Amino acid sequence: MELDYIMGIMPALIDGTKETLKIFCFTLLFALPLALPISMSAISRFWPLKALAKIYIWVFRGTPLMLQIFFFFYCLPMLTPIKLDRLSTAIFTFVLNYAAYFAEIYRGGIESIDRGQREAAKSLGFSRWQTMYLIIIPQAVRRVIPPVSNEVITLIKDTALVYVIGVPELMKAAKDANNRDVDPTAYFIAALIYLALTFILTMISRQLERRYSRHERKDAV
Repeated sequence: MELDYIMGIMPALIDGTKETLKIFCFTLLFALPLALPISMSAISRFWPLKALAKIYIWVFRGTPLMLQIFFFFYCLPMLTPIKLDRLSTAIFTFVLNYAAYFAEIYRGGIESIDRGQREAAKSLGFSRWQTMYLIIIPQAVRRVIPPVSNEVITLIKDTALVYVIGVPELMKAAKDANNRDVDPTAYFIAALIYLALTFILTMISRQLERRYSRHERKDAV
């Protein structure tokens, strides 16, 4: 690998990394909070709302993310007046997809809390919503950190899929350089960038797990 060649392709790879991080950050910004009402709907006693949430989760977890990207980019403008640019389509699709995964994780965390705590809260005069938001959800947050962290790490790698609709993220930048120069160096550098990003996210998730597990041990004492 010649240094001059690497320096020549780095600006495009850096710009691609910025687009990758943009998709990653916007997905987390919207998907993490959106997943909470979806998960609450999935365990709701109001069956139409519960059924709607279950169908949403089933559809987005049961179909490939790439297929969803194609649908929202090519089919949605044909079926509705909605027309999104490439980056907006990518972010919109990722938010809907990851909200479904996060919602299922949240649901599992909420349902893992001992039902005796709900009964104790009820005996103290707490309403169902007070019990949920003041007692159940704070405990569930600690339990869902590991699986949520795993999904977040997967997200940074899944962003590579948006190259199929021409979003100039890291994978597309590497692919363009390889196609132009018939040199796989760009792929090698892209792999190193992905590894660096996943390493940083792994370290952050471990710190969060340690912090919340320490709090959980204190509460147990």
